[in-house]
Amino acid sequence: MKTQSVLELSDVKAIAAAAEAEAQRNNWAVSIAIVDAGGHLLHFQRLDGAPAISSQIAPAKAHTSAMGRRESKGYEDVINGGRYSFLSAPGISGMLEGGVPIMKDGACIGAVGVSGVKSNEDAQIAKAGIAAIGL
Repeated sequence: MKTQSVLELSDVKAIAAAAEAEAQRNNWAVSIAIVDAGGHLLHFQRLDGAPAISSQIAPAKAHTSAMGRRESKGYEDVINGGRYSFLSAPGISGMLEGGVPIMKDGACIGAVGVSGVKSNEDAQIAKAGIAAIGL
């Protein structure tokens, strides 16, 4: 039997604060979602000026990343590579760059999803948030 780390509220708050700081430092209006290992929402915030649709896309990216245990960009790359049938994969809707898993000791303990600016910038914000807890 394995023991797995879990995100605590203090971790979630640190990730959210660092992600928000990265977005504000760059003047980016985004939505930020943090989920646990099962893809369940732990935190959500929509910064002033973020597009309304980003409030749907950010949690979807986070969920997809947590469930797949990899960056959501991987799914986008598969589809852009011509495997369009992957669009019919059940339960996966955030197949755009910007979802980043939170990995500790080889296990996914959650994910961060960001939406509102260019996809690589969304991912930059998510990674800045995760870095705040030393992962």
